[in-house]
Amino acid sequence: MIFEVLTLFPEIIESYCAVSIMKRATENGVFSVNAINPRDYTLDKHKKVDDTPYGGGAGMVLAVQPYVDAYESIEKSENSITVMLSPQGQPLDENKVTELSKYDQIIMLCGHYEGFDERIREIIKPVEISIGDFVLTGGELPALCVIDAVSRKLDGTLGKIESAREDSFSDGLLEYPHYTKPRVYRGLKVPDVLLNGNHKEINEFRFNEQLKRTQKRRPDLYEKYLNSKADL
Repeated sequence: MIFEVLTLFPEIIESYCAVSIMKRATENGVFSVNAINPRDYTLDKHKKVDDTPYGGGAGMVLAVQPYVDAYESIEKSENSITVMLSPQGQPLDENKVTELSKYDQIIMLCGHYEGFDERIREIIKPVEISIGDFVLTGGELPALCVIDAVSRKLDGTLGKIESAREDSFSDGLLEYPHYTKPRVYRGLKVPDVLLNGNHKEINEFRFNEQLKRTQKRRPDLYEKYLNSKADL
């Protein structure tokens, strides 16, 4: 997997991927991350990549030339997808993350300021993805969300791939609660069922906790899950 990120602030992307699980995965060759700065491709002698909007209005608009040239400089894989991080895009959820993990290359465009010149969309034709109904200063944080979430689906990122399969949303439910030592802390005890070594009972306990937690915290997901199992 190769992540190609068009960003005016490559240090944001690079610094996040240089620590912890991301660092280990890149060092082990599970995936690679390339940050491309459109400022390196602008024809403006002052290295400008934005300008005032036609028709007036507040803010600055990212110019078409540096972004298209930067994008066209990337060698595309046959199994590649181009993503624009935008609050106008499709919601990023577990299904979308799984879909993205099937590609060999994900190219991402990070916006800034007032947004993109519309012709960037028309020429590149990206899939637009949103991480929520709110607006951020730039697309770097959403791009990192994509990298982090997708990379967890790749064999070799986590210690055990089963860790990703047991995450919240992986089966339509929120994840069950976890416990570790000590067995008692401030009067709060680890449930006895987790200590008896009976894996059938442990699995039943965890599944029931998933159901209860999802029903309480995300009734929308709970109803969706029940409807999906209606024929069982």
